[in-house]
Amino acid sequence: MNEHEEFDKNSSFSLKTWARMWPFIRPFRRDLLITALLMMFASAVDVAIPLLLRYAIDHFIGQRTTQGLPLFAALSLLLVSASGVAVIFFIRVAYRVEVGIGRSLRAATFRHLQTLSFSFFNRTPVGYLMARLMSDTALIGDVVAWGLVVDLSWALTYILGVFVTLFFLNWRLALIVLAAVPVLACVTAWFQSRILRLSRQVRRVNATITGAMNEGITGARTTKTLAIEDQNLAAFSDLTGRMKRRATRLAGYNAVFLPLVMAVGSAVTAWVLARGGHMVMALSIPIGTLAAFVNYTIGIFEPIQQIARSLSGYVSAQVNIERVDKLLSLRPDITDRPDVIARYGDSLHPKRENWEPLRGDIEFDDVTFRYPDGTENVLEHFCLKIPAGSFVALVGETGAGKSTLVNLASRFFEPTQGRVLIDGRDARDRSQLWLHSRLGYVLQDPYLFSGTLRENIRYGRPDADDAEVEHAVRVSHAAPMIARRPGGLDAEVGEGGDQLSTGEKQLIALARAVLADPRIFVLDEATSSVDAETEALIQKATRRLLRGRTSFVIAHRLSTVREADLILVIADGRVVEQGTHDALMRAGGRYFDLYTLQLAEGAAADGPQTM
Repeated sequence: MNEHEEFDKNSSFSLKTWARMWPFIRPFRRDLLITALLMMFASAVDVAIPLLLRYAIDHFIGQRTTQGLPLFAALSLLLVSASGVAVIFFIRVAYRVEVGIGRSLRAATFRHLQTLSFSFFNRTPVGYLMARLMSDTALIGDVVAWGLVVDLSWALTYILGVFVTLFFLNWRLALIVLAAVPVLACVTAWFQSRILRLSRQVRRVNATITGAMNEGITGARTTKTLAIEDQNLAAFSDLTGRMKRRATRLAGYNAVFLPLVMAVGSAVTAWVLARGGHMVMALSIPIGTLAAFVNYTIGIFEPIQQIARSLSGYVSAQVNIERVDKLLSLRPDITDRPDVIARYGDSLHPKRENWEPLRGDIEFDDVTFRYPDGTENVLEHFCLKIPAGSFVALVGETGAGKSTLVNLASRFFEPTQGRVLIDGRDARDRSQLWLHSRLGYVLQDPYLFSGTLRENIRYGRPDADDAEVEHAVRVSHAAPMIARRPGGLDAEVGEGGDQLSTGEKQLIALARAVLADPRIFVLDEATSSVDAETEALIQKATRRLLRGRTSFVIAHRLSTVREADLILVIADGRVVEQGTHDALMRAGGRYFDLYTLQLAEGAAADGPQTM
């Protein structure tokens, strides 16, 4: 099973699984106790009401008197009012518990995500994380607050109180009611197991439908350009058809189960009425006692069903607990040693006062690297020294592995063997955050956060003032683009920056990097998807930004790397050539072939000019 697969959907109740949630439940144990006590009080009032009915029938109606009626009415009103107040308070407290547990779980999960490695987010779907962070945590809070405490404490207290009262009133009639409990329990268990199984199937299909809807909406442009609307509709109809079949079966079981329970309850009630009627006629019991028995008999079956539903809900919620617990138990692929954390801090508690300045010298010392899930070495005994301030270009065909060296230098991955030295020291001797906070990374399609242009640029350095932001905008040549937008720097970028073009996002990402002033800078094919005008602006900005910094440029257009101090040619995940542009052209190898091929393609694209 991989980390995104579902857990066993037919598992039984496990106390060990629920114990994993105790750290999140423990802060609310006082509220949970208060809720349980309030529910027990409300349940005790529910048990007492038929006794009041019994007294009213036997005393006021049977004796044809109103003596004591005001006191009786006042007592009844007091009990009902107290029960109402208890209900108001338990709803407030239970909501507080539900929201509090859900919030604690979401905070812990989100906090944990901040500590996981770069590689985890490369291989983990966003939808998987959102489901764990939002849906699963909310359901756990709901089950604990309402199912585990409210429903269960009320049902157990009511059932116990009713049977004690029934045997106190008349043990013969109580045995009739008691005899129906095993029958009802068997019927409930049989139906609930099937209802639970089908509910899980419906939930899984619904999750698949949600994913398909998300893909259909986000990929609508691709669908239109490929004219595959009919294929998408057919696939979606198949999913909804599966949903309909399972939901129909589920509705069928529920349609049979509820009337069957009502039939059992009606049969027992009729039996109690028949037997109790003979006893009333024989003057063995008062008619008020029979009325109380009928009330208890009608009411006893709902809490029994409630317990069965609650137990099924607990088993079902275990899947959500296991999902969240699995995410929380994941460990980063790359971790700092305890002595490093003690000196430099971690990603959430940095000790910046102990951080040394970073110059930018990088050395690959006999590095062998294999991806965690790979079987072959990508690099073997690779050695390379990159002095601070060097401009290093990585070129090669798409998928050749150009990002591997950059990820090793950035410590997003660690060598299988050998060392990566930063300023002459093993990168593992200092914290990841020490290195990452001095790293600037501009991706091919950079991500912008919802908010304004100004806020996105400040992500590079939150404490920067407006003058520094405006300076970064000018240096990155983003000023003309920003000036054209209503609101200027305070213009909204939309979700993920979807109100900006790729080129505009590149310029904002460059401004963000300028503001952060990184010592190591990575430009990942930043000009491969932009127009010529934006490309020229980006190149002007990057030439200034690269000055005096150790820079890695992953290049698609080789004309942009001619001035590089070192060009690394990557093929099949390995460095096959290295040198300057002139040296590699003289060698006539793979770089020469790639460069001349691009020149020829460029000339062909220009074509002969005609009037």
